[in-house]
Amino acid sequence: MHIYLIRHAHADDGVDDALRPLSKKGLRQIRDMGRFLRESGAMDANVFWHSPLIRAAETANRLAKRLKSSVKLVQVGGLRPQDDPDVIARKLGDLHAPVAVIGHDPHLSALASLLVGVEAEPPRFVLKKCGVIRLDRSSRGWSVRWQVSPELLK
Repeated sequence: MHIYLIRHAHADDGVDDALRPLSKKGLRQIRDMGRFLRESGAMDANVFWHSPLIRAAETANRLAKRLKSSVKLVQVGGLRPQDDPDVIARKLGDLHAPVAVIGHDPHLSALASLLVGVEAEPPRFVLKKCGVIRLDRSSRGWSVRWQVSPELLK
């Protein structure tokens, strides 16, 4: 089993953090990442979990369209920037099919660190905007399979 941790794409500044939409730069990041993931066949998740914040929901929706596949989008609690990563780690433990988790830092970096069994402070993983980490689960636990950020795709 494996999962993909995806940080939302670049968003505009705003007073209300929860309502910040994607910026033009963020839309370009999704275009590039979506093309890479589709052309390489690197993503096979049928379900995208995303936080309730607008920029994460938009990232999930637009990335699913770029992948040109029928992905189910599900808003999941416990994915806000300051949420406890243990909540999502427990939910992931029950899964038997790949899922993509679209959220925020520092939450996703802490979640990745927790899953692979390293100290979360300071975070061992740093996800750039619209960056993706694939983690695989075996009988020995979670391990990082690969990581890509939009800057590498140019």
